[in-house]
Amino acid sequence: MASYFSILLFILTVTTGFIWLLDAVLWAPKRKQKLAAASGATQLDLEEDVKHRIAPQHPVAEFSESVFPVIAFVFVLRSFLYEPFQIPSGSMMPTLLVGDFILVEKYSYGLRNPLANEMLVEFEQPERGDIAVFKFPKNPNLDYIKRVVGLPGDRIIYRNKYLYIQKACPQGEKCEQKFAEMEKVLVERGEFQQGPYKLDRYVEDLDGVAHDVLLSYRLPDMTAQYYKQSATARRDEWIVPEDSYFVLGDNRDNSEDSRYWGFVPKENLVGKAVFIWMSFEFERDEDSALPSWIPTGIRFSRLGKIPGASVVESVNE
Repeated sequence: MASYFSILLFILTVTTGFIWLLDAVLWAPKRKQKLAAASGATQLDLEEDVKHRIAPQHPVAEFSESVFPVIAFVFVLRSFLYEPFQIPSGSMMPTLLVGDFILVEKYSYGLRNPLANEMLVEFEQPERGDIAVFKFPKNPNLDYIKRVVGLPGDRIIYRNKYLYIQKACPQGEKCEQKFAEMEKVLVERGEFQQGPYKLDRYVEDLDGVAHDVLLSYRLPDMTAQYYKQSATARRDEWIVPEDSYFVLGDNRDNSEDSRYWGFVPKENLVGKAVFIWMSFEFERDEDSALPSWIPTGIRFSRLGKIPGASVVESVNE
């Protein structure tokens, strides 16, 4: 849907801009000549309503002239700078909730062709801990949002609710090859629930990026459904290929992520989520006469920078 909107916005920008240009180059000079002739014949300064009757601007040209700057600004802003997204599911709870509206920084990883999503200018690579929006590898028409956990060359293990990372050695360097357990500290129980099970809330330190995750040790890991990589011997272990990334949802027991379908190619990246600009509640009783999509309130406390979206010095951000 987002790609279709980009195409529509591009068509509107080009169409209104072309009509505005035609009016400025061809039709506006003719109107000026007509007004000059009328003014010379009467030897009077014509009022605006009289000018409009003598040499009217075509309604389509007038409309294009008024909306083109706005549409062009929105197109550039949305295509290259920031794009709004709505969180539709709970896979990133508690960091992002259903009803959150976020801004995604499109230029974080480079400038892309807004129609074909091809990289035009590459900037930085995703960092471990980034909350990234990307085209779902199995269906590029869908936008997914997850947290970047594994970088190219990393070896990842997710076993018994624990995340282990063996970082890739920089090319040409020798380094100690060992897994590091990502530390997490329990901070709350029972605030969130999945079915009959209450979820435990932890603060996880992902290589210096502090963020909350939800876990339930009553829910088993669905290891049999994990993506099986031929390069590893176990289903819960993966080696991240070159120019690809391993992503997880913060709601670890309710997230369809790299554990189940594999890796995110670099060319699928859309941008980095950085800001919550609106957050609606939808807590409506089933017998309510109002449609379920109408908000019941605004969560003002959630507006602002996304927690855990950037590198911090400790887990106490």
